Amino acid sequence: MAIRYSLTPELRMALKQPLGILIRGSFVETMKKLKNMVETENPPSIISVGDTVSRNLTQNRFQPKLIIVDNKCMRRNIAPAQLAADITVRVKNPQGAITEEAMSTIGHALRSSQRVKMVVDGEEDLLTLIAITQATENSFVVYGQPYEGIVVVKVTAAKKAEIAEILKTMENGSKN
Repeated sequence: MAIRYSLTPELRMALKQPLGILIRGSFVETMKKLKNMVETENPPSIISVGDTVSRNLTQNRFQPKLIIVDNKCMRRNIAPAQLAADITVRVKNPQGAITEEAMSTIGHALRSSQRVKMVVDGEEDLLTLIAITQATENSFVVYGQPYEGIVVVKVTAAKKAEIAEILKTMENGSKN
């Protein structure tokens, strides 16, 4: 399992801040606001990262192009959610890292014509960064912000460049 990026202690704190628009509120409130955003912006695809947010999206009739889950909620094991997808793939990605396998799988999934559920053995949180860098511009990457709501990242050239800088720091951190 080749690890491409490792989380540094400095980045751990920085990445607790939302990477996009934080939508605060209950599941019902956040899904209603997301629905309005999707109707207004009409993103070419939606990518969901995290078990709870992925379940909420599918229960509210969103159809993410890519669903990334690890069968955990707040680092505790949970029963796997029944999430509709054309294919399910499994990858290994340890906590605090991003593997080559996970990166490659995200890229393939986003180029595929099928809806993909990616089940991660390890942790999926940092894969949000890879989803942003590999998604089509104007797509939405949606993830949960614990105890606050959801974060919607609109993929733009500027956002991709911002994430590339974060990844560069993680790459350097993994070589130390």
